[in-house]
Amino acid sequence: MTATPAAPLQVNTGHGVVLYLEDVTVSFDGFKALNGLTLYVNVGELRCVIGPNGAGKTTMMDVVTGRTRPDRGRAFFGQSLDLTRLSEVEIARAGIGRKFQKPTVFEAHTVLENLELAGARDRRARGRLFALPGPEDRRRVEETLALVRLTGEAHRPAGLLSHGQKQWLEIGMLLMQDPKLLLLDEPVAGLTDEETARSADLIRGLAGNRSVVVVEHDMEFVERLGGTVTVLHEGAVLAEGPLARIQKDPKVIEVYLGR
Repeated sequence: MTATPAAPLQVNTGHGVVLYLEDVTVSFDGFKALNGLTLYVNVGELRCVIGPNGAGKTTMMDVVTGRTRPDRGRAFFGQSLDLTRLSEVEIARAGIGRKFQKPTVFEAHTVLENLELAGARDRRARGRLFALPGPEDRRRVEETLALVRLTGEAHRPAGLLSHGQKQWLEIGMLLMQDPKLLLLDEPVAGLTDEETARSADLIRGLAGNRSVVVVEHDMEFVERLGGTVTVLHEGAVLAEGPLARIQKDPKVIEVYLGR
């Protein structure tokens, strides 16, 4: 008898906030990677998170995706899902997608096949490999190809794509899973100026239908994205607001922008 895949957990975002992090602390061998971090991300918001190396940016995303359990504090997805009690798989099924800095795609498969594999309704590995896409699946793939601007590359092996195209493909693979919150770690690292500009257009277009959190060091790219910027320092929020205000904050200049 074949086991039935677990149903996705349902997230309640009725209050307008999709992510709650309150007084979150994470320690590694006495070092506080997060130190009472409190952060809220609204439904449909595009948020940029910046800060010096060691500020806690990666650990924050690890907490949100279940890779790291906090020593103290609350981490909720919507009003109902306690992220500290869920596994990484349960969190992904609930609607949180994460893209790491280095793109991970199936290089021997075509762009089209990568998206089909990512979007298969049966989340078991065997189901993904052998399930045939239906009309609705094909429609979603075509829409995603257009969104990430890879329609012309649909039948090209992913291994032959440029670095920027692989970044867009991986974003497309996450979108096929219909996340409500998308975490992007330095999505333009190593991209050309043209690819960076196209990435900014793509990411701005993703917000609204879902919430997007971008961790980035490229300040020109952050400026292109717009929206609220959160500055982390020593595991806590140092400043928050529009980039124009952040850039004039003496504390931010001292610990980050002035370097």
